[in-house]
Amino acid sequence: MKIDMKKELIVELFEKFERACYLLEGVECWSARELQIVFNYTEWRNFLKVIAKAKDACLNSGESVSDHFVDVNKLVVIGSSADRTIDDIALTRYACYLVAQNGDPSKSEVAFAQTYFAVQTRKQEIIEKRLLDASRVTAREKLSQSEKKLSGIIFERGVDEKGFAIIRSKGDQALFGGFNTQAMKDKLAVPSGRPLADFLPTLTIKAKDFATELTSHNVTEKDLQGHEQISDEHVENNLAVRKMLKERGVQPENLPPAEDVKKVERRLKGDEKKLLKDIRGKNKK
Repeated sequence: MKIDMKKELIVELFEKFERACYLLEGVECWSARELQIVFNYTEWRNFLKVIAKAKDACLNSGESVSDHFVDVNKLVVIGSSADRTIDDIALTRYACYLVAQNGDPSKSEVAFAQTYFAVQTRKQEIIEKRLLDASRVTAREKLSQSEKKLSGIIFERGVDEKGFAIIRSKGDQALFGGFNTQAMKDKLAVPSGRPLADFLPTLTIKAKDFATELTSHNVTEKDLQGHEQISDEHVENNLAVRKMLKERGVQPENLPPAEDVKKVERRLKGDEKKLLKDIRGKNKK
């Protein structure tokens, strides 16, 4: 059913939903008792039926109901100097979205809530995705720095640039269960001339970085010299990291390729420029 709402009502409902939000152990939540009123349900028992449907939807989506619907107590004033405790439910943003989706859409308040929480949930997903993208870009930059550091260390110990490439490939072969750098590039369909790490998931990038840092540390601490000693050290470190991953159920060679990190980096920078442009535009108004 289509609902036409005046701007005044939209502003009023928006403010009501914003005010109803509070933090429970650091998580944004809404009181079901308060939403009952905001959603224009006169009786708690009827609103509980909507919540029950929302819980079923939560369960069917594969989410934990207890993570999004938390039974709590609420203190209410019943007289000038008296109060009592009633049952309440703390609802996460996702739970509120599900409650709205299962509410009576003929109510203006519910129709508004369906859009309000859908948009807010989408914003949260965008933020989470952006944080994951930023983490991967940072991890890739860190690996580049670690490899540059190792290259400098071993150059002083008799290993040239070509030797470093061979050592790095042997390290990859140890980490990826027999697949050297080129084999992994073929496996993941990495474009010619591009580094393997640009198409690895964050976990694998960090695994390579950890093994590289270990090699840098041990080459210095053990005063290793020449291609053979340093190569053996790098292989051992990658094997150790692979063992740790396998113990946690991860086989790095079987992880799917990730989006080109350069493309991710360009998208993040584009988003930043757009955000700055929007901020400047608002400041001029």
